[in-house]
Amino acid sequence: MRVIASRPCDKAMPKMRVIARLCEAIPQLLATSASLTLLVLLLAIPGCKPKEAKEDEGEKTVDARTPVTLTSVSKGLISDSIALNGVTSFLKKNTVKSSATGYIQKSDVKVGDYVEQGQVLFTVKTKEASAYTSPALDSILKFNGKFDIKATGSGIITELDKHDDDYVADGEQLCIIAQKSSQVFLLNVPYEFNQEVHIGEACNIELPDKSVLSGVIDAKLSAMDPVSQTESFVVKATTDKNLPENLIARIRLLKTIKSNAQALPKEAVLTDETEENFWVMKLINDSTAIKVPVTRGLETSGKVEILTPHFAASDRIILTGNYALPDTALVEIIKTDGHE
Repeated sequence: MRVIASRPCDKAMPKMRVIARLCEAIPQLLATSASLTLLVLLLAIPGCKPKEAKEDEGEKTVDARTPVTLTSVSKGLISDSIALNGVTSFLKKNTVKSSATGYIQKSDVKVGDYVEQGQVLFTVKTKEASAYTSPALDSILKFNGKFDIKATGSGIITELDKHDDDYVADGEQLCIIAQKSSQVFLLNVPYEFNQEVHIGEACNIELPDKSVLSGVIDAKLSAMDPVSQTESFVVKATTDKNLPENLIARIRLLKTIKSNAQALPKEAVLTDETEENFWVMKLINDSTAIKVPVTRGLETSGKVEILTPHFAASDRIILTGNYALPDTALVEIIKTDGHE
């Protein structure tokens, strides 16, 4: 038997073939890898462009401007006043009473009527005359038991207590006549404002229908109201109107008055949360406003006096749109209010 020994090169042949095949496949693998890499790059490039655009947009600053309206200082008369409640009242009232005991046979008045002195208001028939109705008795005694009760003064009927067929006793109240000339306003003044009210001082009376009357403080009553702790002053109004009693009006009293004072609308003056610092926004050109601290003086319903600084008539002050603006702000002028 013949034995053939194996050679080392025979064992290495399969490995050499594998290496040869790998060498042949390397170009194909390299080509495939290059294609994949190129594809990835092509897909990544479009995604980078929007990002770069967004970054460019973020770098751009927007020139934002606040729309505002303008005003300017005005010079003239300015005053400070207080407004308090006043109630109409009649200081003089005449009480009409019955002069006999009996029944009211006739009543010719009603509440609100104006009567003259001596005018017949009621006709009262005594209870005895009401009991005896014999015509013969009337012809003999010439007495029918009727009494006419007349007005003791001229004025307005403010209270009517008795009507037709009512029974009245001798001396019982029938009605009250208020003298029209005695109508006044009772001004209720808190005691802390007592020094602000002076006898003979003129005032304005604002009625609920928006009409305004002129008045003069005529007198002061000595008693205080125990509930409201107010003192009453008598105010006489210069009017011929028949005002009802207990009508509430607003009486405005002047405290201080200044002439040739510079003032701005209240909307143009800004303040902080504590209302200790005040300022306005002033234009230095057509698009820039700066913060200018001011000192206030008197304040009315629509204007504020500016003590310092002194503004020129040509200075442009922001009227609306000034809230929360910084010290230096870009603005856009919409319109002016006619002061310029």
